[in-house]
Amino acid sequence: MLASQAMAAPPINTNAQATALIDVESGRILYSEDGDKPMLIASLTKIMTAIVAIEHGKLSDKVKTSKRAAGKEGSSIYLKLGEEMTLEDMLYGLMLRSGNDAATAIAEHVGGSEEGFVYLMNEKAKMIGLENSQFMNPSGLDQTGHYSTANDLAKLTAYAMHNPVFKEIVKTKGKLAAGRDYKWMNKNKMLSMYEGADGVKTGYTKAALRCLVSSATRGSQQLAAVTLSDRSDWVDHKRLLDWGFEHFPLEEVVHKGQMIAGQPLAAGRTFRYPFGNGERANLTSKLVLVSPMTMNYTLGERGRIEWYLNAKKIAETPVYDPEGTRIDMPERPAWSTMEQTARLNKPWTYAFASSLKQVLKVLFGGKEAI
Repeated sequence: MLASQAMAAPPINTNAQATALIDVESGRILYSEDGDKPMLIASLTKIMTAIVAIEHGKLSDKVKTSKRAAGKEGSSIYLKLGEEMTLEDMLYGLMLRSGNDAATAIAEHVGGSEEGFVYLMNEKAKMIGLENSQFMNPSGLDQTGHYSTANDLAKLTAYAMHNPVFKEIVKTKGKLAAGRDYKWMNKNKMLSMYEGADGVKTGYTKAALRCLVSSATRGSQQLAAVTLSDRSDWVDHKRLLDWGFEHFPLEEVVHKGQMIAGQPLAAGRTFRYPFGNGERANLTSKLVLVSPMTMNYTLGERGRIEWYLNAKKIAETPVYDPEGTRIDMPERPAWSTMEQTARLNKPWTYAFASSLKQVLKVLFGGKEAI
């Protein structure tokens, strides 16, 4: 359990070997038990596979099934050699039915080769700030050097759930893909068992045992729970989510456009945070101004408010001259990384993704899918 939790909420425990609970909007980890312990994560790997494919690929692209993909062991959507399916449908097969064949086909298409795609996965892990994760394949099959942690998976899930395509896929209970005469039903039973559940992924191997990431929304707050090696994961996730919603409600600190007390400045972004009982009294802030010589100043930005809880920085909010020339800041989480900010301001283009795929083929010896 995190140090702040002892004062903020009553204790809770699970039957998992590692656990984490995160508030999706703020990125605050509300509960963690052995959360930084590297472990096997089975098909929870596919959360990373999906978000990398969504960000680097084109959903309408036709993905051709190679011999390597068609013959992949484990859970499957039963792709046949040479079969083509849109990347979007492949992603549904990946996340609803946990298709290892879909994972391989997606990786080869988006990354130029499975090895090239794994490179993208690990680069994304660095960008998000996953400090105890390493990926060796896109499916989650047990492999030496392939691991993550409950805390890292919570951070990854919070990041991915800000992507509308990912969010739509993982909340879907059933999907009829083109060329299929039956629906893929989502293996995530939480979607039916828990009110407000809206994602995200199950996982299992004989070595990793039962793994689960779930998410749910209550009011305007979304939480995500992670358990690794947990024989009673459905029950534990219901308890974790209930505990988080009850003891760490999301509260608005400042809203976009709100004037800053004592300053001719306005907040450029809404900031909300999940406070435990009595915690908000320990929230402090500091205004940091930018130099008038910068381009940001010319565009209206005047600095940022840094927010601290118990003297630890938790977020920052840009501030603007409400009367000057300015560029409206998009509504995004206050904990966004620099990489996320850059991506929101200048999204990946399909042309770049296509060029990157060719480069990765050269670097990793990938071949065209057959």
